[in-house]
Amino acid sequence: MTAQQIRQQFLDFFKSKGHQIVPSAPIVVKNDPTLMFTNAGMNQFKDLFLGEAAIKYPRVADTQRCLRVSGKHNDLEEVGIDTYHHTMFEMLGNWSFGDYFKKEAIAWSWELLTEVYKLPKDRLYVTIFEGDEKEGLVKDQEAYDFWKQFVDEDKILLGNKKDNFWEMGETGPCGPCSEIHFDSRSEEDRAKVSGAALVNADDPLVIEIWNNVFMQYNRQKDGSLKTLPAQHVDTGMGFERLVRIIQNKTSNYDTDVFQPMIQFISEKSGLAYGKEEKTDIAMRVMADHIRAIAFAIADGQLPSNNKAGYVIRRILRRAVRYAYQYLNLKEPFLNQLVLLLAEQFKGVFDELYSQKDFVQKVVLEEENSFLRTLENGITRFEKMDEITAEKAFELYDTFGFPIDLTELMAREKGLTVDMEGFEAELQKQKKRSRAATAIDAGDWIVVNEGEEVDFVGYDDLKVHSQILKYRKVTTKGKEQFQLVLDRTPFYAESGGQVGDAGLLIGEVEEIKIIDTKKENGLIIHFVEQLPNNLETKFLARVDAQKRILTENNHSSTHLLHAALKMVLGNHVNQKGSLVNEDILRFDFSHFSKVTDEEIKQIEGIVNEKIRENIVLKEERNVPYQQALDSGVTALFGEKYGDFVRVITFGEGYSKELCGGTHVAATGQIGYFKIISESAVAAGVRRIEAITAIKAEEFIHHQDGLIKSLKEALKNPNDITKSVEVLLEENNRLKKEVEKAVMEKASRLKDGLKAKAQSINGINFIAETVALPNAEAIKNLAYQLKDVVENLYLVLAAEIDGKPLLTVMISENLVKEKGMNAGNIVRELAKEIQGGGGGQPFYATAGGKNVDGLGIALEKAKNFVK
Repeated sequence: MTAQQIRQQFLDFFKSKGHQIVPSAPIVVKNDPTLMFTNAGMNQFKDLFLGEAAIKYPRVADTQRCLRVSGKHNDLEEVGIDTYHHTMFEMLGNWSFGDYFKKEAIAWSWELLTEVYKLPKDRLYVTIFEGDEKEGLVKDQEAYDFWKQFVDEDKILLGNKKDNFWEMGETGPCGPCSEIHFDSRSEEDRAKVSGAALVNADDPLVIEIWNNVFMQYNRQKDGSLKTLPAQHVDTGMGFERLVRIIQNKTSNYDTDVFQPMIQFISEKSGLAYGKEEKTDIAMRVMADHIRAIAFAIADGQLPSNNKAGYVIRRILRRAVRYAYQYLNLKEPFLNQLVLLLAEQFKGVFDELYSQKDFVQKVVLEEENSFLRTLENGITRFEKMDEITAEKAFELYDTFGFPIDLTELMAREKGLTVDMEGFEAELQKQKKRSRAATAIDAGDWIVVNEGEEVDFVGYDDLKVHSQILKYRKVTTKGKEQFQLVLDRTPFYAESGGQVGDAGLLIGEVEEIKIIDTKKENGLIIHFVEQLPNNLETKFLARVDAQKRILTENNHSSTHLLHAALKMVLGNHVNQKGSLVNEDILRFDFSHFSKVTDEEIKQIEGIVNEKIRENIVLKEERNVPYQQALDSGVTALFGEKYGDFVRVITFGEGYSKELCGGTHVAATGQIGYFKIISESAVAAGVRRIEAITAIKAEEFIHHQDGLIKSLKEALKNPNDITKSVEVLLEENNRLKKEVEKAVMEKASRLKDGLKAKAQSINGINFIAETVALPNAEAIKNLAYQLKDVVENLYLVLAAEIDGKPLLTVMISENLVKEKGMNAGNIVRELAKEIQGGGGGQPFYATAGGKNVDGLGIALEKAKNFVK
């Protein structure tokens, strides 16, 4: 069976068992501060496990794109070295939300593996949780008894908490699990050692393929376990490992999941796969990493220097380094794999195929950038006569130079790297980084029992509510509180639109809500103090002015998106946005600068639509597929539910899926003005614009500037011509001034030459000069150098109220006497409370203390002696 067939059989099997097949969530996580990336199939269902959202389907199955390169689940350094770890991998999963439990999960997993995939039963081993006394958890006897119906007891193994109690993170849903392992060793090896002894022992041929997690608990902040409202099943089967076993391979990389890319790399590099371990590892790293990189970019995460973007950049650079170091691929190559990958996943994950050209462009730009970094790093390295921990860390941290490449190059030069010291520097940096971003959230404290939160903010800006629960949160030492209300008009930050602010009004007090965010399925209100009486009823009231201004900007992004497609082409897709009460920022895919003429056209179209006063057409709870069939614009990287909200401004103009708040009619926006256009990344441009009051203020300000300019120019008929005449005159006068300054410097030259003192064969000049700028002084110094042999010159000047020192030394004095202008000027600069430097024959220094110039000139003579 091909990988495609294996995946489809899994989905078909669980569909036959009453499961709803759902699409993969994006690889980049939104609305969950505890995660950057989807690292397990259960992430998109977290709010269902916690009882914070309504369950639409009690049984679900899917294949989920996952990424494990940060935090607790970090497989990056194993990737490519072994044959079964990956950065991005597919997790085949079947789920039960309060429906079936251990009995069905175990029976169906055995049926699929042995009857559908026809895996040999004698090669399968299962594990169950042995219990944990410290946690007060008993052995999972229930799972043991179910497994006894299918498996001999000597193949049911007890596992400890590390292997058989699954937890997503330090807090959150968790529970005992039952793994299924497959022994793919030869009959001869199996006869010598039982597979049971090799389960969870890191044997590359005895590997876990499926994990049935029985979600029963929620791990609290204090480490305790709280029973979940209902019992759930969360299973995950590693797709790449399953394909390997069914296709009878000993490595995941030998299957048709990876081989097309590996053979392409082999052909282009001229190196055969399977001949040498180093080059094999490099090809595996590239074939693996491009999957994580390409899907992350397709899901909206561009490589960058912080957070999730930094992780993607790091993966990309690891792949480029292996190609550069071991496959001799010195030119950008990784990007060529994007098109191959897009074809491979066509019909499975179409997000990549739809954006293949864009993704390839981004990867190409990143490759070019890092290859330049590698060259710069190698140049810097070659100049080092020792590799201290600090220097190795500077290469790594400042210049992005990989530490293992530093080690390799050091060995070639017969040097060693203090890796212990480097690791200490790295840990210091990580500690600083963690301290800067640390969020300490306490456990939720329930005030009033209640079901899911009811958001009414599309229709009402105020509503009577009560607090369901709250928790204390400390960020960067600042204490805040988060509240969950049973009903709320407050829009939570999402889709680029900032969260609402407003008031929580009680009988005797008002509490300011400073922000609103979404976490999993919850709408969370941020306050700096808790109400005195948490159990009373409140009036939750949104700041109406802020909301209206924000709506103006949000609706304008929809009008702008449509206008961009009209003017620039259908390749334009939204890549990010920020919408608040002051400004709108819109990032979009486009491969060149938007010209002034195009900006004018785009602005004109948007303002035309505003003047038409198009009434908003809002449709709620539209079936997702029906919305797509109607021609709606959906954004890549967003996770849409089965029912969506459609926002239309003019049939045939703007129709998008959107959960944000909008104007009732476009006329409310008033006026739209683009204030900047710039590049964000390869293939991504950014437009910033303003509307309504801010646009009016902008026009008034510009109008005021023009009036002031006209008055200054004595109210000419043609202001542009007047400014051009003024600039021409200014340039002419500048040249005349420069000529006069140079002539003055030349006249000074003869006077200074006459003042030269001969000391120890050196012609020493130290004088204060009155010249208007540093360029004139430099010119004077070079003129003196041409006419005075064995020159050691120090000039002092006051330029715009600040001291300046200039040192010039003849080249022969630098070579023969070891004099150094840079060293001298740094010493003299102490007298003017400043610093400087330069070349051995010419250097300058600035400072704060003009009175120190005289002392500096006296001190200069010491260097002759």
